[in-house]
Amino acid sequence: MRKLPEVQDAKELMNEAMEWSSFKWLFEKSRVRQSADRANDALDHQNRAIKARWSDEVKIAFRKQSVSKHALEQHVEDNHQSRGRDSDLGLLIIEVIKADEAAHRARMKAEEAFEEAERQMSTSLAREGCKKAIHSWELHEKATRKAEALSAAGHTDE
Repeated sequence: MRKLPEVQDAKELMNEAMEWSSFKWLFEKSRVRQSADRANDALDHQNRAIKARWSDEVKIAFRKQSVSKHALEQHVEDNHQSRGRDSDLGLLIIEVIKADEAAHRARMKAEEAFEEAERQMSTSLAREGCKKAIHSWELHEKATRKAEALSAAGHTDE
């Protein structure tokens, strides 16, 4: 997985922003928001591109997950007895789904922190939002690496 310049730039800006004064935050918050949006968009695009290369088998199995994560986990657990390709695929898919969900939750927490910082005009909450945003990007990168692992395991249409 290649490093995305939008994410690296946003991380650098967030680390810098954690040192800003309240006055600087007032003038720079739109730049922080735009940088975060670019990073999120780049990560989303990269993740979708990787998943688009998955085989039809993987795409179908991944979509079936929408039925219920618990049901799929139980299905994979039951099938794991066979130790076959389907079982391994199911376990990889569960890892991807869990990683995607963790990244999404982290992104929402960062968004909430920034919204609350804006409402309260709080630089300490804005700093916390920066930390949460960086954490969410790291989780998104981890989720993308897991999605890429399915490609590396030979489950692609390439």
